[in-house]
Amino acid sequence: MGQLYQAITEVEENISTLLSEVKSLRQYVEYLEEENVKLKRQLCAVSEADTVRVQKNAAKIQKEAQENLEKLYQEGFHVCHIYFGEPVEGSCLFCNAFLRKD
Repeated sequence: MGQLYQAITEVEENISTLLSEVKSLRQYVEYLEEENVKLKRQLCAVSEADTVRVQKNAAKIQKEAQENLEKLYQEGFHVCHIYFGEPVEGSCLFCNAFLRKD
């Protein structure tokens, strides 16, 4: 009975050691998950200066696009979605409405 008792004691010690390692790993995983969330927030954070720069750039691009469409229409081409790129004969209500944003 001595060998059986000793074997059980060794198994209990091994289980205890494993449980301790699992607890340590769990704590490390929790730390890594928190760090991951923190880093994701930092990646997603956009500064006020960047936001203003992007908005100015978007407004500039939109203005240039509008000017290009107006120029195309003045050169005699449709800019409406129905006849886009085809020559205009007279005036087009769709193009005019599109250019006025109606």
